Amino acid sequence: MKEVIIFVFKISKMTYLNLSETELLARGALYTAREIAGQPALWKSTEEKYYQESSRIQEFLDNALQEVDQVVLTGAGTSAFIGLSLIGTFFTRTRRITRAIATTDLLSHPRHYFRQDQCPLIISFARSGKSPESCAALELADRLCKKCFHLIITCNEEGALAQYTSTNPVSVFVLPPEANDKSLAMTGSYSSMLLAALLISRPKEKEYCQNQVRLLTSIAEKIISDQTENIRKIADKEFERAVFLGSGPLFGTATEAALKLQELTDGQVICKSDSYLGFRHGPKAVIDETTLIFYLFSNNDYVHQYEADLLQAMNTGNSALFHLGVAEQPARHEILQTTITLSNGEGLAKDSRLAEDFLTVCSILPAQLLGFFKSLSLGLMPDSPSVSGAISRIVEGVTIYPVEA
Repeated sequence: MKEVIIFVFKISKMTYLNLSETELLARGALYTAREIAGQPALWKSTEEKYYQESSRIQEFLDNALQEVDQVVLTGAGTSAFIGLSLIGTFFTRTRRITRAIATTDLLSHPRHYFRQDQCPLIISFARSGKSPESCAALELADRLCKKCFHLIITCNEEGALAQYTSTNPVSVFVLPPEANDKSLAMTGSYSSMLLAALLISRPKEKEYCQNQVRLLTSIAEKIISDQTENIRKIADKEFERAVFLGSGPLFGTATEAALKLQELTDGQVICKSDSYLGFRHGPKAVIDETTLIFYLFSNNDYVHQYEADLLQAMNTGNSALFHLGVAEQPARHEILQTTITLSNGEGLAKDSRLAEDFLTVCSILPAQLLGFFKSLSLGLMPDSPSVSGAISRIVEGVTIYPVEA
């Protein structure tokens, strides 16, 4: 009797962003789709891991704040933009002058930022921690400042940054492993490092922060379930330029959103970011009939007055192809053709509103979706959209030159 061997092949039925895993694999998009869709769960696990380690981190910060005279928020590329959203948060909570300075600037002009009579708290962000600038900038700070405190927030425990050693105090927070995105474009790594820093900035507000994370995850899940198809249709529109506007902490979101769309479309869509007030001073000239305008609205009523004025001013000058708004509550401005509402339907009660700086964590999600679907619309592979190889997941080939004493 012959033995019969039957092979059973299991066909995956998983879907991400309304696309099957099979289709995503075929189109070079699985990692990006999975990492965008996985952010709500990642935020929860980031919160849990932070509170497991919060005592250690807070002890480090308590010691640092007894000596430091400034806070520097740093990173390269997307990691640098995290700091742009956190300047106000750390300024108001540490009562120290706070600046967001990219490692790429620290490296080329170190004496513009470091002095022998100063003691900075340097908060570094990095997905891989393998970019050449990451450790080199910190080494310069160690050399040029009388003392430094280094708080490192990274997604890769094996990266050089996570292993950084110094004669100065160092504390490292490594996010959950799934935060270390495999795709070229940073998505979950960006938003989860931003969230980690927001939690770190509020050491005595655990219950409040846990409620903010609960709201964030609920909002993100609602965007993914309710807005994915809407954003896909917008991505199919024939725009060649995109402008992202945001003020205060949302300026960092606008800057990251512009890079995300430009990266994922391999530069076929040219992107710009600005603040609402800044956009009036010349940059508004970039608008033409191929331009998409992406408005990131604050939930601060005072700030929104300036946003509303800019929208009114958009009626003069060249007309854009499409106006898209992202707001916590429904935005009623006649120029907007679509508004993506971030509210999770819990109303306007105080405990169901996001703080303005926490709003940055979920406001990036519609821009990530736009970049993802525009990449597919252009026939690119979102996991590795750079056809020429001009950009890569980890920047390589940067020479670190010695700085004279």
